[in-house]
Amino acid sequence: MLVTGGAGFVGRACVESLTGAGYAVRRVLRAKSKPVPGVQDVVAGDLVDLVEWSPILENVEVVVHLAARVHVLRETVRDPRAAFRQVNVEVTRSLAAEAARAGIRRFVFLSSVKVQGERSHGRPLSERDPPAPENPYGESKRDAEAALDEIAAATGLDVVTLRPPLVYGPGVGGNLRMLMRAVELGIPLPFGAVENRRSLVAVRNLADAITRICFADRRLGRIYGVTDGTPMSTPQLIRLLAEGIGRRPRLLSVPVGWLVTMARWMGRHDDMQRLTGSFEIDDSALRADLDWSPPAVPGTELIATGRAFAGRR
Repeated sequence: MLVTGGAGFVGRACVESLTGAGYAVRRVLRAKSKPVPGVQDVVAGDLVDLVEWSPILENVEVVVHLAARVHVLRETVRDPRAAFRQVNVEVTRSLAAEAARAGIRRFVFLSSVKVQGERSHGRPLSERDPPAPENPYGESKRDAEAALDEIAAATGLDVVTLRPPLVYGPGVGGNLRMLMRAVELGIPLPFGAVENRRSLVAVRNLADAITRICFADRRLGRIYGVTDGTPMSTPQLIRLLAEGIGRRPRLLSVPVGWLVTMARWMGRHDDMQRLTGSFEIDDSALRADLDWSPPAVPGTELIATGRAFAGRR
């Protein structure tokens, strides 16, 4: 199994899951990383500059493509849309085309629920709903999916795409880490009145789903949502993380309308919508096609996430 982005947050969990299932794994890395016993590393640098995939793909049965330019909290590049496209679309297209030429059996692509927008409207969204990205990151993942569809149709490559929602687990960064930091510092959080429903996926569950896809013995060739199964509200999420951190969260019951209005004045409307709005994903197709159910319990995994953040045993 070839895993790009194998030293990242999802990549580490995926490599552990694949090797645990008995697969030989080759990681493609930007730079040297801590070795993993039994795993072969290829340091390829920036994948945008990589022009020859053939040696890396030698003897590979399945490609798991995780490497990507992810959502950036504080954007610094002049043209974010072009930067996202170069990494998330063009690198994906190049790798998949080379994989098809090499006769590789399956190409597993980690996309994002951002392809479908930022919220659900009264019902869970599935892969049957039309794409509706609202930012350059989501657009780039949508366009990468389209490129893969073209390659699959032209070559017969079995492309399987996963669209995860927020991925969490010990070692997570980004907005979730900032939220845990606020809990640890005892900062009041104005989300006590929020009654939203958001799908999440533990990194262990995502890695397990990827592993199950890798060893499926029939052609799949489709897009799947993947979740823990039980949506959570923002207050539930905060309380479970806080339990792991060992702090009591200071949740204030501020009306949601006030929060949204204040966030709009501050230029943070999109961030507040993610914290107060609902975004439910229907992953019934994945569960039915692969007879899959997530092995990790969401509440336990969120507590473990907070515990790891606080360095508690």
